[in-house]
Amino acid sequence: MAGLGPSGIGIALAAGGRAMLVRLRDAVLAALPPLVALLLLVGLWQIACSGSGAMLPPPSKVVSDTWELIANPFFDHGGTDKGLFWHLTASLKRVAVGFSLAAVAGVLLGVLIGQSSLAYRGLDPIFQVLRTVPPLAWLPISLAAFRHADPSAIFVIFITSVWPIILNTAVGIRQIPEDYRNVARVIRLTGPEYFFKIMLPATVPYMFTGLRIGIGLSWLAIVAAEMLIGGVGIGFFIWDAWNSSLMSEIILALVYVGIVGFLLDRLIGLLAARVTGRKARS
Repeated sequence: MAGLGPSGIGIALAAGGRAMLVRLRDAVLAALPPLVALLLLVGLWQIACSGSGAMLPPPSKVVSDTWELIANPFFDHGGTDKGLFWHLTASLKRVAVGFSLAAVAGVLLGVLIGQSSLAYRGLDPIFQVLRTVPPLAWLPISLAAFRHADPSAIFVIFITSVWPIILNTAVGIRQIPEDYRNVARVIRLTGPEYFFKIMLPATVPYMFTGLRIGIGLSWLAIVAAEMLIGGVGIGFFIWDAWNSSLMSEIILALVYVGIVGFLLDRLIGLLAARVTGRKARS
């Protein structure tokens, strides 16, 4: 603004202020519908569960019963007597390891069966059968194989989330236009060059669709698995609260589980938008 006069600076500031107001208005309009829906849902819940014969506590009682957990999520009294922050952190660590392994293996296997018709015919039927097995059905096998809770839980996460990554990556590979392949042959791209210049940009949207589905399945699987394997984790917290008939704590934990799952999904979506946007610009 060094070359602008007072009137030019005023116009620039006014334009910036209008742009900020427009962004603020758009943000409010985007947040308003879910906020109204949430308030209506909480209000209906409060009305439905306020009677003497209600089986579930109303939201006001949930907040009052669990206020210590809400206000102090970082306490650690040893063993499994910890705040919700530590339970969520333990679960997220398992998800991070299992999902990372699933992402690497899923992309590599997806590229294999997408590129090779022979591999597709041989492996796709096996994958289609295995992906229908419920997550908890794998838990006894993983416990027998690994003998410890953490690697067993990580295996359940891996085996649950890897299938959508494989299948979506394979679909993306098979959707690469034949013209792209012909050009790669003409200019004699090497294998790594073909992967990074043709295959990866063309399949990134499909990969991230699989990753987005996979992260949701990972979070679902770990909560279920931790109910059975015990130890520190949000799934164990829910099961322990159930055994102690602490319905308010269960509801609070479910709210946290939903919020974390939502944030994980949005994180993968944001990463996908940045990567696909960068690929489009390049």
